[in-house]
Amino acid sequence: MLASLLMAYAVRFDFNVPPDHLRVIPFVVLWIIPFKLAWLFVFRQQLILPSAFGIPDLSRLIYSTIAATASISLVKWSAVTPYCPPTGVVFIDLLFSIVSLVAIRLILRVRRHGLRTWDSSKANPPRRVGIIGAGEAGMILAADLRGKRGLGLEPVAFFDDDSTKWNSTVHGIPILGAPELLTDVAFARMHLDEVIISLPSASAQRRRSIVTLLQRTGLPFRTVPSLSELALGKVQVSQLRTVEIHDLLGRPPIQLETENIRSLIRDQVVMVTGAGGSIGSELCRQIANFNPALLILVERSEVQMFAIEQELIRAGHTGRIKPLVADLLDVKRMTSALVQFQPKVVFHAAAHKHVPLMESQPGEAIRNNALGTAQFAELAMKHDVERFVLISTDKAINPTSVMGATKRLAEMFLQSLHAANPGRTKLMAVRFGNVLGSSGSVIPVFKEQIAQGGPVTVTDPEMTRYFMTIPEAVGLVLQSAAQGDGGEIFLLDMGKPVKILDLARQLIILSGLEPDKDIRIEFVGLRPGEKLFEELNYEQESLIPTPHPKIRKFSAQAAPISEIRRILQEFAGIVYETDADRCKLLLKRAVPEYTPSLSPAARRALGNATVSSVDLNKPQALSLGERS
Repeated sequence: MLASLLMAYAVRFDFNVPPDHLRVIPFVVLWIIPFKLAWLFVFRQQLILPSAFGIPDLSRLIYSTIAATASISLVKWSAVTPYCPPTGVVFIDLLFSIVSLVAIRLILRVRRHGLRTWDSSKANPPRRVGIIGAGEAGMILAADLRGKRGLGLEPVAFFDDDSTKWNSTVHGIPILGAPELLTDVAFARMHLDEVIISLPSASAQRRRSIVTLLQRTGLPFRTVPSLSELALGKVQVSQLRTVEIHDLLGRPPIQLETENIRSLIRDQVVMVTGAGGSIGSELCRQIANFNPALLILVERSEVQMFAIEQELIRAGHTGRIKPLVADLLDVKRMTSALVQFQPKVVFHAAAHKHVPLMESQPGEAIRNNALGTAQFAELAMKHDVERFVLISTDKAINPTSVMGATKRLAEMFLQSLHAANPGRTKLMAVRFGNVLGSSGSVIPVFKEQIAQGGPVTVTDPEMTRYFMTIPEAVGLVLQSAAQGDGGEIFLLDMGKPVKILDLARQLIILSGLEPDKDIRIEFVGLRPGEKLFEELNYEQESLIPTPHPKIRKFSAQAAPISEIRRILQEFAGIVYETDADRCKLLLKRAVPEYTPSLSPAARRALGNATVSSVDLNKPQALSLGERS
């Protein structure tokens, strides 16, 4: 400050300050310097870490110096003291003050990010990086890489689809043209070591074309995090990762009405069953961020419980989580939990979900998915839970699998129970399709097959599925729970169906290999319980829009609760049996639209008989010569 003021006097008088001004300079300094420092304190400049100086800090610094200059001018014009500098000195001093203060901070920042790692940079020359995308994310990434030399990455070129940006520079880095230039032999002289895709908001189609292009160049490539990850503040632009399949399938970022979700969860006791599973664990992550009074994690697998508990502890949620290793079917244990913690919102994600596995043991799926849900829903209503949300599936629509049929039966029970008890617990279900990367899903299986050298096994060339990311699905589940009034079945907008064959090809390409050349794709046919195409709703269900554009709901006439309870009582007597056909046929009676996959012996025994005409309480009724 002192140097700026003295330099202002020198410049104002052409480095020949008159004697009468020289005599008053000490008195001017005595009040102006404390005055200017006081304004810097008012704008909290003493709290800024100089080596982390940024644009917001620059703005506040300029405001503080302008405020000081305005105050000095006011004192001068009001003639409060004779010891005032000339007007020219005041405004020259403003310029010098800003320049000197900013310069000091920038020098310290450069010293921290640049010089500190200079020696290591010389010992290990940084990798030359090309960045695809000269938008906001690309600019932040380039600045971050330049500032953090310890990362060992030096951006040397930008590539962008916007032709108006070509032949200009960003942070001194040239924007050479479109990404397609990377395949031009003329650009081989750039000697790039790596390419970073910085297109967090680009369409899935454009990302796929860029990945294909980069595969042809042979250059290794990575990507910045997705727009949703950046928006949630989970990661920074410079936290690079490999390109994943969800980047190529990509869907537009979903805007959640977070205030509605926050009002549902904040300061409430919330319970999540199946807390260690793919959906359950993500529910726990997102719910914890909305500051519940207590988040109760119910999971019967000790290993899975430990993993999600430790993750939430590392995220800073130690004081608001309570893990319960418990079996949902244990009535006494679950009753005790409901009485002790009195949750107001329950998300029921516990289920058997693997389609082929449940076909051979339908009794377990019925016991867990249908009987367990019904039992727990009644307990929740008895103990005054306000909202009960079942995680369902699109496989519950015209089911061909035991898993889908048991989920449909659970939906039917919730609708009937809510209709029979209006004004009590709001019972609802949320249906959605496959989630990318969940345990047992197709993507981890394909990745393992690719790692082993193939073949990659695809059911059928025409098989399609709807896919969502786990965070996206869970966000919409929370949104549905916030807007539900009870009795609804919500359907999440799952976009367009994706061919499983295309999915397999994209995963092989992402692994740096060529489909049908390096890795063979083999078609194995439909497994028991599988469909070629998933459906969205039953004909008798009326599809109704909701306030959120990505969520719709169904309304259908609920069956009498006494009828559903009678059906469940029938199941209670056979779920421990190993006769898969009897369980499936009884499930067919309960869910008429279910098309069971029966053994050849059962199909022969039934002949032209209807399921309703067979006494399923007598094993010999099927006259099976060979047991299924």
